[in-house]
Amino acid sequence: MKAESILPGQAEGAVIRLDGPLSFWGGVDPFTGALTDPRSPHHGVKIGGAVLMVPETRGSSSSSAVMLELLSAGLAPAAIVMGRLDAILGLGILVAREMGWPTIPLLVLPAAVQAGFSDGERVAIAADGTIERI
Repeated sequence: MKAESILPGQAEGAVIRLDGPLSFWGGVDPFTGALTDPRSPHHGVKIGGAVLMVPETRGSSSSSAVMLELLSAGLAPAAIVMGRLDAILGLGILVAREMGWPTIPLLVLPAAVQAGFSDGERVAIAADGTIERI
């Protein structure tokens, strides 16, 4: 399966696939990497090291700061696959790269295609945006 690679890179991890939008500001704890929306079936799940699939993000321009905190603390997902591009979230990844910190791939794959992946399924992401089940 081929996604659009916005910030290329390689990654591997278990899928955490959300069915609804995610706000990084208020929806992800930057100190633990846990999802904090009590209405979500993924409440309390830590995203660190996972391939996070989310149809879209919502909310604040502070999402780039939350992403930067997650990357700095080693709590970020291994990769993020979005249904629609969120340039503000990507900005946090770019700033981390400029600071010399580890970064992650950011890809775009329609939500309907993401729905073909299951929570916990292991995938590998290639620099060209190919996502393979492993």
